[in-house]
Amino acid sequence: MSAGNGTSASGAATLEFREVSYRIGGNLILDKLNLRIVEGRTLVLLGRSGSGKTTALKMLNGLLFPSDGQVLVDDRATTDWDLIQLRRGIGYVIQEVGLFPHFTIGENVALVPRLQGWAPDRITARVSELLDQVGLEPARFLDRYPRQLSGGQRQRVGVARALAAEPKLLLFDEPFGALDPVTRVELQDQFLELRDRLRKTSIFVTHDVREALRLGTEIALLHRGRLEVLATPGEFVKSGGPEARAFLATL
Repeated sequence: MSAGNGTSASGAATLEFREVSYRIGGNLILDKLNLRIVEGRTLVLLGRSGSGKTTALKMLNGLLFPSDGQVLVDDRATTDWDLIQLRRGIGYVIQEVGLFPHFTIGENVALVPRLQGWAPDRITARVSELLDQVGLEPARFLDRYPRQLSGGQRQRVGVARALAAEPKLLLFDEPFGALDPVTRVELQDQFLELRDRLRKTSIFVTHDVREALRLGTEIALLHRGRLEVLATPGEFVKSGGPEARAFLATL
């Protein structure tokens, strides 16, 4: 698939960038980005540092807004959403995890369901279920604090927290970039298992082409704020553009 039509596949799009540009001062970070993301797919935003991939991601949960154009979530511009409502429907995983250090692991995972007014029994069951899913035995980890966990374990908690309130959309901003290679592959395996089982719409930011090819159902390559390639992993490895070839040369 090329970047020309901005369409990722047939089907109902739940997310869309329409002619989105973003400027900071005189710097153009995104340049007329057109992109549709189909429900249930995992789109990887791939690019060098400064390519605009994290900027695009942050526009989906209203952390940033376009200078021009529109970002739509469920056919509604993010500027028209109540931001609290928008963000509670989105799971967000970042590289540094962002766990509350004075909350236990159980309290961290339970945070959004508690804010949404879930019944205590339902929260307890959900937290235990999620810790099991990410490979952290509840009996061992529920009452620990983030400082008592390794980096990989904290990242697993971050994934569990993102899934806790059963969001429709998951955003991952280079979540495994700071981990050692073995732990990184383990968490990639876990992501793939969750992706295939839950079929959540997911946007995953990375600058690692190996990770992009492994985790994405589609890859959007950004270069200097523009969409250079939109393709499946199989199509991406055949891409002839100079930026795609530069990434593929690192394999």
